[in-house]
Amino acid sequence: MRSKFKWIFTLLVAFTMQFSFAQDKTVTGVVSDELGPIAGANVVVKGTTRGTTTDFDGNYTIKAKQGEVLVFTYTGKKTVTITISAASNYNVTMADEVLTGRNVEVIGAVGIKKKQDAVTSSNQVVNSEELRQAANPNVVQSLAGKVSGLTINTTNNGVNATTRIVLRGNRSISGNNQALVVIDNVISDARTLQALAPEIIESTNVLKGAQGAALYGEQGVNGVIIVTTKRGNKGGKLRVSVNSSMDFEEVAYVPQRQQRYGQGWNGQHISYENGGWGAEMDGVVRPVGLAQADGTYIMAPYSPIKDNIKKFFQTGTLFQNGISISGGDAESGYVTLSANRQTTDFVVEKDRLNRDTFLFRAGKKFDKWTVDGNVTYNTEKTETTSSNLFTDLLQTATNIPVERFANSGQAGHWTSYYNNPYWLRDNVRNTNRRDQFRGIATLNYALNKNINFNYVAGLTFTQANALSYTNGYTDLLQVGGGNHTVVSTFDTSNANSRNFYHDFLINFNYKLSDKISMKANIGNNIQDSYSQSTSVGGDNLTIPGLYNISNITGDPRRSNSFSRQRRYSFFGNVDFGVSKGGDSEEFLFLNLTARNDWDSRFTGFEKTNYFYPSAGLSIIPTKAFEGLKSNKFNYWKLAGSIVKVGNASLLSPYQSELNYNPGSGYPFNTLNSFLPTQNPVNPGLTPEFMTTYEFTTNLGFFNDRLTIDASIFQTKTTDLITSQQLSAGTGLTTQLTNIGQMTTKGFEIDLGISAIRASDFNGLGLKWDNRIGYFSAKSIVDKVSDQATEIPLVNFTGNGIGVFAVEGEEFPLIKGIGYERDDQGRVLIDPVSGNPIKTAGYKILGKATPDYILNYNTSVEFKGFRLAAVMDYRTGHQFWSGTKDWLSWSGHLYESAENGRSGFIFPNSAIETAPGVYTENTSVVTGGSTYTSYLNYFSNEYRDVVENFVLDATAFKVRELSLSYTLPTKTIEKTGLTSLRFGVNARNPFVVLPKENRGYNDPEQSRSSGNDQGLAVTGQYPATRTFGFSLNASF
Repeated sequence: MRSKFKWIFTLLVAFTMQFSFAQDKTVTGVVSDELGPIAGANVVVKGTTRGTTTDFDGNYTIKAKQGEVLVFTYTGKKTVTITISAASNYNVTMADEVLTGRNVEVIGAVGIKKKQDAVTSSNQVVNSEELRQAANPNVVQSLAGKVSGLTINTTNNGVNATTRIVLRGNRSISGNNQALVVIDNVISDARTLQALAPEIIESTNVLKGAQGAALYGEQGVNGVIIVTTKRGNKGGKLRVSVNSSMDFEEVAYVPQRQQRYGQGWNGQHISYENGGWGAEMDGVVRPVGLAQADGTYIMAPYSPIKDNIKKFFQTGTLFQNGISISGGDAESGYVTLSANRQTTDFVVEKDRLNRDTFLFRAGKKFDKWTVDGNVTYNTEKTETTSSNLFTDLLQTATNIPVERFANSGQAGHWTSYYNNPYWLRDNVRNTNRRDQFRGIATLNYALNKNINFNYVAGLTFTQANALSYTNGYTDLLQVGGGNHTVVSTFDTSNANSRNFYHDFLINFNYKLSDKISMKANIGNNIQDSYSQSTSVGGDNLTIPGLYNISNITGDPRRSNSFSRQRRYSFFGNVDFGVSKGGDSEEFLFLNLTARNDWDSRFTGFEKTNYFYPSAGLSIIPTKAFEGLKSNKFNYWKLAGSIVKVGNASLLSPYQSELNYNPGSGYPFNTLNSFLPTQNPVNPGLTPEFMTTYEFTTNLGFFNDRLTIDASIFQTKTTDLITSQQLSAGTGLTTQLTNIGQMTTKGFEIDLGISAIRASDFNGLGLKWDNRIGYFSAKSIVDKVSDQATEIPLVNFTGNGIGVFAVEGEEFPLIKGIGYERDDQGRVLIDPVSGNPIKTAGYKILGKATPDYILNYNTSVEFKGFRLAAVMDYRTGHQFWSGTKDWLSWSGHLYESAENGRSGFIFPNSAIETAPGVYTENTSVVTGGSTYTSYLNYFSNEYRDVVENFVLDATAFKVRELSLSYTLPTKTIEKTGLTSLRFGVNARNPFVVLPKENRGYNDPEQSRSSGNDQGLAVTGQYPATRTFGFSLNASF
């Protein structure tokens, strides 16, 4: 009996324990990540509908049985599972989900999101960390060297530098070739992007392929840069972030000038000369410049001072400070408030920029409605002088102690022939103010799981005003025939603009069958842009220092203008995806787009609207074919696309109408007269049409340790808009019409190498990522017009140089006066004068676009440290250096003193000994036999040959270097901080140029940001580099 009772008791206890285990119990805990608690994380009992979400502090409470599994999920985090045991408290730490680029959704044209597998043209995403790693306040400049196919040139340096942004080369001769900028799904511009604080940008998606940008129609013809600003906080909780940086800016290099001969002319020392044609330097103390105010002279050794003109520039400073407050998420509602200030003092004293940027963004989901809105306000003030002072500064012999003339004014300058740069800096001033308000609202309504409606409205107001003045000076002495007289001037202007943008989309998402899915979008776009400006100015101020239009003498300058342009469009997009059925991933994608644009600029023309279609196909063989995917070969994508789109950027509003211009010689007193324009537009004008074919492939090896992304593309442009010369009998000069053709071909290859991953070496935590990009493109002009084989974009006949579009040649082309050569390439010499023989007309001297661009991005991370570098190499192109031209005649050119100052045998030259017979020149001397004849050769003959100033534009640039350290969370958790990072950085610290470019110009510099690249004119500041520190903290 006892034995039976024992067994019964044992079974009863076991049954009781089993019953107790099966009872629900309360399970609690905290969900967090490396930054702290996560609000809004989902906690679900696997296989049931029981679930909850974490509160503001990451706490959760849920009923569960022992043995059940809790599943923790949160957007952007890896899923965590925990099996319930006897314990009742489970704290969970979630890690970021590391997704390869193909699994992450990217924001494409008009805000449509797609996975990279479904994208049928090439693109590249640059994240916020990459943009901010070197603390560059200019977002556009910070993209340089990071995206293959994206060429960003800083065309003019200054406190507020100008840039040119081109994707995959030129497609138009006269039209715009720069990429479109879209901010938060609203079309914007590069000027606005440059003004945005980098801290408020979440990511940048560069749409390089034409098909990806086709939904923007004519505006997206040159590719698109899509910028998304930050919203909320991925942790859901309230977070305050503080960013601060300080940079020091200095001139990187100035032109190398000869240091053998000092100030003077014709071999004699003359204290007030601008030229370097003086006697050979001997170190003797001599007077320099004009008499000072007290009648004395500045005395200095007649000795070379290396880079003496650098002394004019100061060490500039750049401060950036920002604070942002964010919290919440899309489901529960979120808000972001950001304020940023940039203060820049440029390397030219008194040139400064003050910029403030404020962003407020909020959103929330209400059942089927989702609301998002953001407001950005940007205000800036720049104070500058004219960069033309650098032209005067270059006329300085190397023996002059420049800094000692800072307070000498015009009367005591070191030369009587050019203005004192210090006086110009203080007396030629420009003040520009700009305020911009941008408001964007997004409203989405989900009708059901398959259909939703999305509306985006953007409104931008910009107000700008400028005031410029030049104080006058009268030179009463005019020493040596020089004249420092400057006429006083005053100008002021006001401009404002309003831009309205509207997108309405109906979005469909259906599973057509077990194997086929369809996503479609039908939309309407409306844009309305209005701008107006007024300016007035005059000369000869009656009262010095009173800058008012009533203070000028004589007739004032005045102008006013207004412009309005409207666009109306319908567009459609459809994506089909094919899988093998069930839960298998899709492996085949078809994308079709169409857009029809109506544009007010074509009002009155024969046709006012145009249709732009595109098609793209991609396949993922590693998902389509069993057995193809392996540990060594994990990914393969093939894609191809075709798109036809237009470009009418050259056409301005109202050009379709008969325009009148002010006439002259009207006989009745001062009454106005007007004449019809002599440069009308063909009423049959259409946009230029670009048809682009692109093929891409993406390969992944060894679990994406090695990736290869390659693209090849061709764009055929027809109906180029060109000014055609008309017969004099018409009474007209030119007509804007469609006539030319060009072809752009190119390819790019990106090699990604994850040399070391954090999981390597037993989870050491060391990471080393590399990306190497190669890009090459050529634009060939197939046809210019029926009447000519070339047209100039710009032609400086006085200098003998210009930029042209030439049939059968690359675009743009540099042409100018060169040397006559024999069939062996030897320069022909006139046996009588000894001077090289110049060409009678222009010849091809170079091209402005490189043969290829190679860029390299690398980053190393270990235990909180991060070292990153960005560099690129461009070669195969040329540019005209206005600086070398300007130094050549005045004796400052290095070559003019390299071998003394006497005649020489011109290198690689020949003379004609019989008609058509040329022999090597061994006896005919160039430059004569005296100092004077040598001076005359360089001042006249040498300078007249533009070929001397067309230089190799090759450049290797280290664009960014940065080193940062993020303190461990445990180290700072008691301080209340959630993260703390310190960093040091350098921008453009190293530049390597060809020997022939002795620091004359940065090859990126150009006279404008338009298509006439390749002319680095005088009056542009030298390149600069920065070194700085940064601090980022959040709590």
